[in-house]
Amino acid sequence: MFEVAVEYVFSAGHALRNYKGKCENVHGHNYRVEVTVAGETLSEAGLLVDFVELRAAIRALADRLDHQFLNQIEPFDRINPSAENLAKYFSEGIALQLRQQNLRIKAVKVWETDTSSATYRP
Repeated sequence: MFEVAVEYVFSAGHALRNYKGKCENVHGHNYRVEVTVAGETLSEAGLLVDFVELRAAIRALADRLDHQFLNQIEPFDRINPSAENLAKYFSEGIALQLRQQNLRIKAVKVWETDTSSATYRP
């Protein structure tokens, strides 16, 4: 089994619903997203997936969120824009593109700060 991981950074604001504490107020983060994909076979070039292609897939999803108030953007207008839900959002969005290449998402990790992160494993 081979694994490849790519990180991407974007900034956004949010407010956590049904949360009792400071994070229920509007605030922002410099989010860091790490997507790890896995697969059994390499291409003729010896690659599981091109880093550039994986980064572009992450960027396409992150660009919708970058410098936005997450609570106003689908699907976070309905679900809490928590790090956990962001990780699942990236996983589901990228998984659709990877299925055609016989790859799967192993994990998506989203950091809100340098010391706090959430991981989603489908």
